[in-house]
Amino acid sequence: MARRFFGFICTAIMTASMGWATSPQKAEDQTATGKFLTATEVKPILAATQGNWVAVREYNGQDLVYFTHLLAWRCGLYEISFSINGQQQQNFEVPACDPDAAAPGAIPDTATIYLEYPLNSVQTISVSLLYDDLSTQTVTFERANIMTP
Repeated sequence: MARRFFGFICTAIMTASMGWATSPQKAEDQTATGKFLTATEVKPILAATQGNWVAVREYNGQDLVYFTHLLAWRCGLYEISFSINGQQQQNFEVPACDPDAAAPGAIPDTATIYLEYPLNSVQTISVSLLYDDLSTQTVTFERANIMTP
């Protein structure tokens, strides 16, 4: 795990709404709730677990790209977008966060948690997050550093 967390090659950029200038979202109140519902609460967790944001698994002749970790910490996020091998950014569907639920971060059974690609086709993944305070963060991961057994 240490190799995976510290050994990955990444570029992290944190800015205020860069790349989402036309976004219709407004900054949310950042009052801490203790339930990890705001950017203020989830940013430290996502920063500490950055090496786990996405994972690649070779399964049944395909590359599966998992977004499970980000979905579990989606409260406090407006948007997850990604790019495979430097191609155009795509949005990843983020289920709504229910702040009144006992476990607001629980991933709904109907949520898409991974995407399928041809085997060995995913070499890099750039992931961009738009937080609910309108700040952004982008990290690029190399395949070898996010492979799961």
